[in-house]
Amino acid sequence: MNTLTNTLEQALDSIKLLSQENDNLQIQIVSLTEQLNWFKRQIFGQRSEKITSLNPGELIFPGLELPKTPVVESPKNLALKQPRTKKGNPTKIEFPEDLPVERTILDLKDHEKICPETGKSLIKIGEDVTQKLAHRPGSYYIKETIRPKYASSKDGEKTILTTNLPESFLARCKADESLLADILVKKFADHLPLYRQSEILSREQIQVSRQLLSQWVVRCGLALRPLYDEMSRLVLESNNLFIDEVPVDMLTPGKGSVHQAYMWVLVGGQEGNPAYRIYNFRTDRRHIHVEELLKNYHGVLHSDKYGAYESLAVKKQFTWCPCWAHIRRKFFEAEGGDLDFRKKILRKIRYLFMFERIAWSRCKDERLRIRQEYEIPIIDELISLIKDKLINGKVSAKSKFREALVYFFGLIPFLKNYTQHSQARLDNNVAERAVRPLVLGRKNWLFLGNEEGGEAAATILSLVQTCRALNINPREYLEDIMRRIMSHNNQKLAELLPDNWAKSRMPPV
Repeated sequence: MNTLTNTLEQALDSIKLLSQENDNLQIQIVSLTEQLNWFKRQIFGQRSEKITSLNPGELIFPGLELPKTPVVESPKNLALKQPRTKKGNPTKIEFPEDLPVERTILDLKDHEKICPETGKSLIKIGEDVTQKLAHRPGSYYIKETIRPKYASSKDGEKTILTTNLPESFLARCKADESLLADILVKKFADHLPLYRQSEILSREQIQVSRQLLSQWVVRCGLALRPLYDEMSRLVLESNNLFIDEVPVDMLTPGKGSVHQAYMWVLVGGQEGNPAYRIYNFRTDRRHIHVEELLKNYHGVLHSDKYGAYESLAVKKQFTWCPCWAHIRRKFFEAEGGDLDFRKKILRKIRYLFMFERIAWSRCKDERLRIRQEYEIPIIDELISLIKDKLINGKVSAKSKFREALVYFFGLIPFLKNYTQHSQARLDNNVAERAVRPLVLGRKNWLFLGNEEGGEAAATILSLVQTCRALNINPREYLEDIMRRIMSHNNQKLAELLPDNWAKSRMPPV
């Protein structure tokens, strides 16, 4: 009897162990399946997070219809529509009216201008004109300054008189401000590395080494630093700030290898989509850098859930608006949990973004009313659903589904903050978009040479990308301020910032 009891107990223990092992393997299968699906999407699939579609009559409220762009089309010309590109624009070339024109006349020969039947000269009745956009390689020239010298004699001493050279942006530099501006824009707007620029110059029989180009870029960054500091001050004094960080490689001194540094991006202003972009270079990602950057900031901050931002938000140094796009992404990637629940959560989050699209087409007061009346109830419902799922639902401990639930749960105290401020956004996409030029650039120039080069890159990127956000030609802007900044009043540096510079060049009304 004892033997039978022992055997039964051993069998039960064995079954229990096998059951636990099976549960662990199931969790591992779910986790690995999620990872495999993620990698498949990165390589083969679309990366859009769009997952659900609304029925035609769903989420329609009187007076809160989504803004529509009217389409007016003449029924007579439907068969004669121009072919369109993938972006939906007509396949035609547009160019400015003052573009230089080189004319070539292809005329009949003299004997062909005589009518063979009557023997009289043909009468010209018009012209056929064919236009083609052409290209000529960029031209370079030497800017030569001649200063006549005059001999003078005073009190028996002979002296030589000549006028002074105008103040130069970079002292004793052989490059004119126009060339320096072109180099900076090609690297930090067009993502063209310096070694490629050196090769392009060599094709024009102009030899400028990559090392010399690099020195010019660093010196330009140092000379433009006062403008960067002024713009940084204005960004941190604004009431609306978007922040993100992105890794960049930097050479390790003396080792010939690279290590990971970071570039912080701060986008600030008084509106929901401000133009000023500040790039701040740091050699690592420690929390102390964020504390130093934001030590005097007390407005509304948008960011992801990086711990440095969250710790400052808990101290109530500023009003933190965590990014709902990151929350949505967490649930989008959680493919191994309760799929019906996941779909429901994603649909609710989509409702928030749809209401925000409507709210931003209205005035500030109406925007706040829409958020209070329609968006807060959705957030409350999401909080209730996710709390209940974490407490009562069966969720695998190591799954991405649980990770998404916990990510959301940790942000509950801050999820409604954006509804209290008219200029606040539901997401941090403003900073995400400001990061893209840097991500594109690092794929081309690969790494930063040293810390000084990183700081110079941050300064120039800030000015160039702010120009692009304001639809200002960065090359024209940089060339102009380079000629003026050395003699400009330090107390009025704000006049040389991109937005003020553009206003000063507008014709008087």
